[in-house]
Amino acid sequence: MNQKNLQLLLCTNGDPASYAALEYGVWIAKILRIPVILLGILEGYQEEERLVKLINQTSARLKEQGIPHLVQYESGRSSIVIPRLTASRDFITVVGPLGRPTWMRIFQGRSFRRILSRVETPIFYVRETRTRLENILVCMGGLGYSTSVQSLCLSLAKITGAKVTLLHIVEPVSYRYPISRDIVDHWDTIYETDTPQGRNLRQAKARFESAGLSVYLKIRHGSPVHEILEEILRGQYDLVGLGSPYSAYSLRHIFMPNVTAEVAEAITCPVVTVRFQHRPAPWEIKWARNHDTQHDRK
Repeated sequence: MNQKNLQLLLCTNGDPASYAALEYGVWIAKILRIPVILLGILEGYQEEERLVKLINQTSARLKEQGIPHLVQYESGRSSIVIPRLTASRDFITVVGPLGRPTWMRIFQGRSFRRILSRVETPIFYVRETRTRLENILVCMGGLGYSTSVQSLCLSLAKITGAKVTLLHIVEPVSYRYPISRDIVDHWDTIYETDTPQGRNLRQAKARFESAGLSVYLKIRHGSPVHEILEEILRGQYDLVGLGSPYSAYSLRHIFMPNVTAEVAEAITCPVVTVRFQHRPAPWEIKWARNHDTQHDRK
């Protein structure tokens, strides 16, 4: 991505289910101080009047907040239009439920899953608006899949002063290799072990602490989806950060549940997810420079 042209892509197909995402998008754009492309997706001509009205209302709110924005209309399915636009430009996408009828969700699955599998840049999935950011949960992956989403959550925490909780789930294992034995036998103290997961946790915690943030560590043992949902139920989180592997087509996805999608669809708290990247993304570099400069001026 070109770090000079970062924008927020705020999406709606006009369905009332997307109202919360639009409100959240206006709020988060003001926090991030980036311009907005307000995208109206016309999926059916019978929805055009409602879509135009909703776009006009959101545009007025953006104008009231002094947020630079452009309105853009596209025809087609959201799960095709959004990935196509994000592939050609530098976006952080905000999208919510698209109001699909039950029969369509049963036979075709949720549109969010197709968007998630096709978009490589950050996505905020919003089912219910929460215009505060005081407590962020970052779900850690044992192999470093959360590195990119850590960077985004770190930037958000630096801007808002939010406290951060790093959550690591130790999954049950079927085969007792030496490393897996160390992990399972010492799951509650994995942070202290000389395993890839232990080193990853220490590095992540040090990364947030070096930015001057309040960071907490929680370890759970069990099914990732179940344990993440239990933690969210017990905590009072304003945002949940979830990473994903190198691509949506990794072998893990054939045999294991799509943890990010299942969690996002089960909770009302906003979720942010970022595809894993081997190198720092340009938006990470941009925010790091911007906020380091602002800190120096204080």
